Amino acid sequence: MYPLRRNRRLRTSHSMRKLVQETFLTPNDFLIPLFVVEGKAVKEEIASMPDYFRLSLDNLKKEVKELWKMGLKSVLLFVKVDDSLKDNKGSEALNPNGLMQRAIKTVKDACPEMLVMTDVALDPFSSYGHDGIIENGQIVNDETADVLAAMSVSHAHAGADVVAPSDMMDGRILTIREALEDEGHLNTAIMSYSAKYASAFYGPFRDALDSAPVDIQNIPKDKKTYQMDYANRFEAIKETEMDIDEGADIVMVKPGLCYLDIVREIKNEVDVPVAVYQVSGEYAMVKAAAEKGWLEHDAVVMEQLTAIKRAGANIIATYFAKDAVKLLG
Repeated sequence: MYPLRRNRRLRTSHSMRKLVQETFLTPNDFLIPLFVVEGKAVKEEIASMPDYFRLSLDNLKKEVKELWKMGLKSVLLFVKVDDSLKDNKGSEALNPNGLMQRAIKTVKDACPEMLVMTDVALDPFSSYGHDGIIENGQIVNDETADVLAAMSVSHAHAGADVVAPSDMMDGRILTIREALEDEGHLNTAIMSYSAKYASAFYGPFRDALDSAPVDIQNIPKDKKTYQMDYANRFEAIKETEMDIDEGADIVMVKPGLCYLDIVREIKNEVDVPVAVYQVSGEYAMVKAAAEKGWLEHDAVVMEQLTAIKRAGANIIATYFAKDAVKLLG
């Protein structure tokens, strides 16, 4: 006897499939990472990230206006600073007229309603390429957290709506939250990179910012003493719950596709928005395979983004945002 219920009945046409579709992408899902550099009229393509660029402030202004017209309402800022400005303590990160602070003001002047999130980490400012201060060959935790808190306050003073600590130091969310409250920034939100794994997918990003750890004797050559072991699952839930307890408003899982099980685990456990960062290596692989003709670029982009949202993401940081909005039509 044939089954009374045939699941294929709900797949018979495009209209039927759309009628019963469970997961939908919209422009409001996307957070757009932007890389900022000094200079004028600079729009440098990142070699390992085809079709993605480092922008000077004048071109950053044009870009955010274009994003807003497309319906994209949130950006995440990263800066690439000259090596001459780097030191072990990331001192340039606290410069009130630094590149990040000017980038925040540029976005807000160009598009006041654009939501501005900022990267809070020392690696773009560190002479060692690490997310923390190094003493005696070790990344020191509490001293780093103090600098991250000061950095967050500086970003808030400049106009940032959300600070996004990406360093994975213990206790830094509480330190940042207390510093923001003490300085009167009661409404500045924190998006914590709560489950950030020590991944091999970050290479192109480090090219974009020239922020890879340096290979110097007695200095850690990777970030495994503070970023998470990719073999671990329950640790991610613990880290995330601790960050929420310390004052995080949004939590993040990074990278994306290899960690969708973690996204779902966290989504099931917490009551705050969950962000996912589809990272540079994931972007670069799609671009490279599509260039070879080995896969269909647009179809894979939409499939991956939909999978991330289906797993539980409320926010998707992605270099494909503009592509996706055009495809959504």
